[in-house]
Amino acid sequence: MELTREQALSLLKEYNQEPFHLRHALTVEAVMGHFARELGYGDEAEFWSTVGLLHDLDFERYPEEHCVKAREIMEARGLDPALIHAVVSHGWGMTGSDAQPEHEMEKVLFACDELTGLIGAAALMRPSKSVQDMELSSLKKKYKDKRFAAGCSREVIAQGAELLGWGLDDLLSRTLQAMKACESQIEAEAAAL
Repeated sequence: MELTREQALSLLKEYNQEPFHLRHALTVEAVMGHFARELGYGDEAEFWSTVGLLHDLDFERYPEEHCVKAREIMEARGLDPALIHAVVSHGWGMTGSDAQPEHEMEKVLFACDELTGLIGAAALMRPSKSVQDMELSSLKKKYKDKRFAAGCSREVIAQGAELLGWGLDDLLSRTLQAMKACESQIEAEAAAL
């Protein structure tokens, strides 16, 4: 079964109520759609976005079973196996998920999930509270400071860049640009929830 965006958002909100988790889902949704178009998968942008929206479906309620519970929830609803694999593959090597990122979209999600969190935390430290005036050099300083946003795994971000065949600076720069392009959309969506 394929999901409309409204159905995907409803499913997300069934398992997530914390504004932080909802905002993160909206951020990753927008970034994934941006990358789909940038990387030549424009006809799949809706699917990429849905994967981004649902990637942490189970995290708020089942953090110790992250990606495992998501698979159960999604399979019980008869959702598209490709959607399920894409969602659970972002937890590869971290959460008990044995689904490895295979498609370029899954690799983008694996690489960008943690990174969007780090960029979002860095934006909150800025006087503007925005990514619009953030430079790559500032982001790199935050990335190198292991105490800053310590919950965002630098190892996973670096592994994601490697999976994609991108340099780390390229991943940081492209994800920052994606967040800049999507920030107003994310703000409007988050305010509406």
